[in-house]
Amino acid sequence: ERQLVESGGGSVQPGESLKLSCAASAYTFHGYTAGWFRRAPGKEREWIACISSNDYTTSYADSMKGRFTISTEFARRTVYLQMNSLKPEDTAVYYCARFSDEVNCRKGQFGSWGQGTQVSVSS
Repeated sequence: ERQLVESGGGSVQPGESLKLSCAASAYTFHGYTAGWFRRAPGKEREWIACISSNDYTTSYADSMKGRFTISTEFARRTVYLQMNSLKPEDTAVYYCARFSDEVNCRKGQFGSWGQGTQVSVSS
């Protein structure tokens, strides 16, 4: 049973926004780092952002800065990804995951993953 569940994906037009949610069902993010990733059709998985539950510091892939914002309500066991000014190239399956630290989060390794949520951007 998946312990991380993403939601909020859908089909939007270019320029619109979406806010994805990642809910932890069986544990909290306390002491861990949460991250968002995506995989576009025919492409490798791409790191978007990480957020630490210890001090709420965030980090972003350079290509994601400016339009994507990671945030959390750790007490509610939920991590969010706000996506603005969406472009067709943002079309992908978006995944959240939990990691022991930011290093592993950035690399997307040794994490617990959700099943993903589809985001489609087209006119």
